[in-house]
Formats: sequence, C-alpha cells, structure tokens
Amino acid sequence: MHRIIGVDPGLASTGWGIIETDMQHICYLAHGCIETFSDKPLTERLLFIHDTLEDVLKTWKPMEAAVETLYFGRNITSAFPVAEARGVLCMTLAEAGLPVREFTPNAIKQAVVGTSRAEKEQVQEMARFILGLDAIPKPNHAADALGAAICCAFTSIRQ
Repeated sequence: MHRIIGVDPGLASTGWGIIETDMQHICYLAHGCIETFSDKPLTERLLFIHDTLEDVLKTWKPMEAAVETLYFGRNITSAFPVAEARGVLCMTLAEAGLPVREFTPNAIKQAVVGTSRAEKEQVQEMARFILGLDAIPKPNHAADALGAAICCAFTSIRQ
C-alpha cells in the first residue's frame, strides 16, 4: 500500500489528510487541522505548524505528499503569511524525505469531481464518497487536504 498525506496550507488553519492506495482502491486513514492563534507572533505560529506536521508525519509515515498550491483571488493581504506557512510545510515534508507533488485547486477539482469548475462543497462531498465516509470530514481544510491526497492518488494511477 502507498500512503499519501494531503496538505491544505494556511496560517490559521492547515488541513492534513492521510490515505492509502494500492492503485485500485483508496482507503481513508486520518485527517485533522493544525490550528494557530492570531495573538501569537508569526514565528511561533510557523514553528508550531512545523512541529505539529512533523508529529503527524512520524505517526502516519506517509511515502508521498500532495500540497495544494496557493490561490488568493482578491485577498492579497493574506497571501504573504499563508505563503510563509506553505514554505514551512514544504520544508517539513522535504526534511522528512518525502517527494512533494503540488496541485492547483483546479487540478484537484478535476481529479476528484471531474470538472475544474466544481464548487468547494462538491469536492468535499466527492471526497466523502470516494473514501466511504459517513459525513464530510471537518473542518473544511482537512476535507480539502484529503482532496489533494485523492488527486495525487488518481494522478499516480494514471501514470
């Protein structure tokens, strides 16, 4: 079995999700969020993201990582702190020796739902369906991370 961690980067909330695949089936293992507090200095928040993701990696021992690329639309003010968090996440994954595959939000939508124009809720519902879960994983960032992991698995199957 091939174990994949999906990551949805954020400074306040970073989603993560773990799946396994044998290239024919996909199994859900775990998901969660790394939450930081806005009253803490940026450097402390980034260190907490690093340390917590490191713990997740040690616990679940994935073989590959899928990270959603950043999309900001009009909210450019949040771009820099989120980009810093994403950098810490990618560095932590690289430190663990994981190959990191990056996927745009549209690529994840295409892989999980079948159309790059899918709404966020459609991606979350399809992730629930594909993984055989009773409910959409919460919080939303964790569901998005599972979507990234599913996209990675589907992309690997096609190669």
